[in-house]
Amino acid sequence: MSRDYTPADRLLNRLGQGLALLAPKPAHRANPADRLPEAELAEPQRQHTAGLMRINHAGEIAAQALYHGQAFVARDGKVRDHLLAAAHEEQDHLQWCEERLRELGSGPSKLQPLWYAGSFAIGAAAGLAGDRWSLGFVEETEKQVSEHLDEHLRELPDADQRSRAILKTMRDDEARHASEAQEAGARPLPYPVRELMRRVAGVMKKGAYKF
Repeated sequence: MSRDYTPADRLLNRLGQGLALLAPKPAHRANPADRLPEAELAEPQRQHTAGLMRINHAGEIAAQALYHGQAFVARDGKVRDHLLAAAHEEQDHLQWCEERLRELGSGPSKLQPLWYAGSFAIGAAAGLAGDRWSLGFVEETEKQVSEHLDEHLRELPDADQRSRAILKTMRDDEARHASEAQEAGARPLPYPVRELMRRVAGVMKKGAYKF
């Protein structure tokens, strides 16, 4: 028998999902780097690569929180399912980044709870504007994530094929999520909102790279 969840139930459920993200778990898909050799990186290269992968891991924490926040306030059940399905698929990205960080002798950002809480609030605020605006937020988020993944691919040491394979797969998935949001009825966001999103993402990237 199905249960009718109260708003408080759904909020606690979403927050529980957020806490679960911080616990290691296996990915649903094979790691794209599984069959690729490890590169010999100089220490500055290793540290820089770890910083880039830490940014991407933090970005996945934030993306999941955005989706959970938007799903929490979604009016249409189909839109809610769309958001949660995308969040579920991106759990693979989270685990691949975490595995790569361990290989590089590093770990995730220590500010993970902050990235999750802040992004959940932003996602809920975006969702309150309406489902089409919420989908527009997804589309723009994924476009911006794809852009910064392209930047990271240019910055990675040429020899580091393992990190490169992970980021290429992530970029392809993000581009597909943007297209799916558009097809589901996303409304294009106005320029000031897109620019604010870039600035907020810039703050997160700087913080996650160092901490």
